[in-house]
Amino acid sequence: MLTRKQYELLVFIDRHLKQTGFSPSFEEMKEALDLKSKSGIHRLVSALEERGYIARRHHRARALDVLRLPENMQAATREVAPGFSEPQAGFSPNVIQGDFTPRISGARAAQEASAIELPLYGRIAAGLPIEALQNQSDVLEVPTALLGSGEHFGLEVAGDSMIEAGILDGDYVIIQRGDVADNGQIVVALVDDNEVTLKRLRRRGNSIALEPCNVRHETRIFPADRVKVQGRLVALLRKY
Repeated sequence: MLTRKQYELLVFIDRHLKQTGFSPSFEEMKEALDLKSKSGIHRLVSALEERGYIARRHHRARALDVLRLPENMQAATREVAPGFSEPQAGFSPNVIQGDFTPRISGARAAQEASAIELPLYGRIAAGLPIEALQNQSDVLEVPTALLGSGEHFGLEVAGDSMIEAGILDGDYVIIQRGDVADNGQIVVALVDDNEVTLKRLRRRGNSIALEPCNVRHETRIFPADRVKVQGRLVALLRKY
């Protein structure tokens, strides 16, 4: 038995697949269901997945497959929006066929839009440390070309202490999870097990310096046992 919102989302995903050939983005789903945040969409998608109505192809962005529909929904979803033809038998809704000749001189179309959804752990202060971030609140779609091996996560930057490294307030940083970093790398550091900050790491004897990249901010120095590296910066995303 589906809730009303689960039913509405399943209808929307199914129709979007039939009409466009690919699954809708989380932003499109949020707007279609008139929800205030994408976290609600993630809960609905997870519930539909657990009940066997949809499946996610992990490590690819916008990759949802409808596995089955409720009996009372079969007829309704056969309707096709004006301008779209009914999918032919054997046609996979996640495969788009057509002429994708580049219309910009010198441009090449990628064979596959390869991206992955990473957990986005809220805002991290690039000026003053904030409490350690623990709960996943959202996801961030990231091209796989920006990632290396291992586990990654995203953080939203708050503050201006890293502007001289090109990291601005509101940017999204991609962090490769790990507890080891080279001297001079920009890392996510956990201080005293309850504060987390984005800084450049310097080892000085038995101490660790967390350096900002802004002359208006001071370097903080701690005994080595008070600082734990949680990951290192590997990429940055910015929206204009």
